Amino acid sequence: MSEPSGPAEPPKVPESSGVDLARVALRAAKEQARARGDAAQQKKQARRGGGLRSGARADGRDPLPLGAAINRLINERGWEAPAAVGGVMGRWPQIVGEDLANHCVPKSYDQADAVLTVQCDSTAWATELRLFAPQLVARINADLGHGTVRLIKVLGPSGPPQRYGRLRAPGSTGPGDTYG
Repeated sequence: MSEPSGPAEPPKVPESSGVDLARVALRAAKEQARARGDAAQQKKQARRGGGLRSGARADGRDPLPLGAAINRLINERGWEAPAAVGGVMGRWPQIVGEDLANHCVPKSYDQADAVLTVQCDSTAWATELRLFAPQLVARINADLGHGTVRLIKVLGPSGPPQRYGRLRAPGSTGPGDTYG
């Protein structure tokens, strides 16, 4: 049996010559250029509209019809109630009738308090709308969902104060037939 003779020497690694180092550097440079070229090719295809094409079956990359895109945006942003009330404002004459719609116009909707603000062109029509308000709230909520509108705030007419004439009554503000 042979006895170990001192510490074992590590195997000799051949020293890299300049040619070998150049080959390694060339290989690394080619890989980097190939990676940059692939990224540039993908960007070029994306600009042309290629590369991310949908197949024969529907998937998430297909374009949406305008109505579906708007509905998705409304749902994502939580705008259901304001959009629905906006629809009521657009259909105001069908909801309240032509006579009332000619003299009373919806102005705003406060979603936090569920208050629909309506402005009338005379106090007579404002009084008419105040009397009709509970039925109108019920009709709107039947159309939009319970609690969408809790209160209708009725505003009287507004106009510039009448400041003409020698004998003007102090405190009268309004368009003539009313005190607002």
